[in-house]
Amino acid sequence: MQKTSNSGNHGKVATHGAAGRRWRIGLGAAAVALASGCTYIPQQRVAPGEVPILLGPSVRDNVTPMEGVLACFADHVAASARAPIVVSVGDVKDYTGKYSINEGNAITQGGALMVYSALGKLAGAVGVAERFDPVIAERELGYADRRQLGDGMTHRLGNNGSAQIVPWMPYFGGSIHKSDYYIVGGITELNYNINSGGFELAKNQVGPKARTFTASVGVDLRIVDTRSLVVRKTVSLTKQFHGYEVGLNVFRFFGSDLFDVDIGSKGQEPLQLGIRTALEEGVVRLLGTVTQVDPEPCLVLRPGSGAPLPTAIAEKLRTVPNPAPKAGDEPVAAAAGNVVNLARGGAGGAEASQAASQITFDVGSSTLGGAAMSTLDQIAALARKQTVDFILTARDTENWDARKRDALIDERLAAVVGALATRGLAAGAISVTWRPDAADTSIHRGDSGLQVIARLRIQGAAAPVAPAAAK
Repeated sequence: MQKTSNSGNHGKVATHGAAGRRWRIGLGAAAVALASGCTYIPQQRVAPGEVPILLGPSVRDNVTPMEGVLACFADHVAASARAPIVVSVGDVKDYTGKYSINEGNAITQGGALMVYSALGKLAGAVGVAERFDPVIAERELGYADRRQLGDGMTHRLGNNGSAQIVPWMPYFGGSIHKSDYYIVGGITELNYNINSGGFELAKNQVGPKARTFTASVGVDLRIVDTRSLVVRKTVSLTKQFHGYEVGLNVFRFFGSDLFDVDIGSKGQEPLQLGIRTALEEGVVRLLGTVTQVDPEPCLVLRPGSGAPLPTAIAEKLRTVPNPAPKAGDEPVAAAAGNVVNLARGGAGGAEASQAASQITFDVGSSTLGGAAMSTLDQIAALARKQTVDFILTARDTENWDARKRDALIDERLAAVVGALATRGLAAGAISVTWRPDAADTSIHRGDSGLQVIARLRIQGAAAPVAPAAAK
C-alpha cells in the first residue's frame, strides 16, 4: 500500500511539473508578444540579398511651442512698416560644463544654430547676416582678391581706353552687407532633479511603482549694437522639464522557479527641445527692444502645460507681408562700373580713380609676374586720364632684417617704375608717398595674408608732374 501510494504521489508531481512548464512557456510567449507589439517598427528590404532595414517616421519640420509666438511677432514687425533690421549671431555656448563619459555633453553644442533658425522662422521680417561661419565666403573673397576666382565666363572691366576682357570674376566693393545687431550668450544652467516624488508598493516582492521628477535649464542672451558694441538688452530665462516612470515588478519564487518580471514605461520632456524653445523666446524678447515692437501680446500664445504642439512652422502661419526692401539693399555688384579691384583683378571707370590698386611680389623676389604686368597695363591706361594711387605688397610670411628689406624695396620700386616707363609714363610722374623707415622692423599687414611695402602715386595727365620722392 505504501509503495502504491508513493507511486501515485510521484505521478501527481510529474503532472504538476508539466503543467507548470506549459504555464511558464505561455507566460513567456505572452511577454514577448507584448514587448514586440510595443516596439514594432516597419521594415523593408531595399535590394535582394540584403537584410531588411527599419523604417521610422518621415522627416518633418522641427516645430516648437513658440511657432505661434514667432509668427505673431513677425507679423507685428512687418505691420510696423519699418525697414527690416539685419541681425547676426555670435557664440551661444554651453557653459554648464555637464559631461558624461558615456553620453558626452548633456547640453547641445549648437545653441548658435538654434538662434539662427529662430531668426529664420521670422521669414524676412528681420534680416539675417552670416557671421558665425564665414570661412567659405572669406576664402572666395581671397581668391577674387588674387584674381583666381572665376565662373567659366569672361568679364569686361573698365571702359573706353582702360577696358579689358578677363577670365576672372571682378570683386565688387561693398557687396557684403553690414549687420545692425548681433546676439550672443549661452546655456548657463542645468539642474538635475530639482524635485521628485512617487510611491512603490509591494507584497512578497510583487507590486507597482511610480515616480515623477523635474529638472531645469537656464539661458542668458544679449543683443549688441554692431557699431557701438553697446548691449541693448539682456534676457535670462529658465525652463523646467518633467519626467515620469511607472511600472510593475515581480521578483519571487513560484514553487522552485524564480520569476523576475519588470513591466512599465518612462518618459521625459525632450531636454534639447526645451532649450530650443527657451532660446526662441529669448530671441523674441531681444528683438522686441531693437524693433520697438512689444512682444508681450504674442507671448500669451505660448501653449500651456499639456497643450499640443503646433503642426506648422511659424513661416507658414504668417499673415502680414513684409515691407519692401529699403533703398540700398541691392548688392553693390549690380551697379555698372563699380568694379574696384583694379589690381585685385580689374580696372574701374573714372569714378574708381581713388581706389588703391595692388602689385604683389613673390617672397624675396623683385620680378614682376604676368598678373602684375596686366595690372600695370590697367594702371597706365587709367593714369593717362587721372591721378592713380596704388600699393606694393608682399606675403606677410616675408620677414627680412631691416637692411635687406630696404634694399629689396628699392629693387621692387625700380622694377615698377621701369615697367611703367615702357608703357609711356615718365619716371618724374611717379612718386613714393610712403615706405617703411629703414629702421622700422614691423610688418604692415594688408589683406589676404599680405603686407604693404610701399605706396605710390602717378599724377594724371591734367595734374602737374611731381618729382619722384627721394628715399
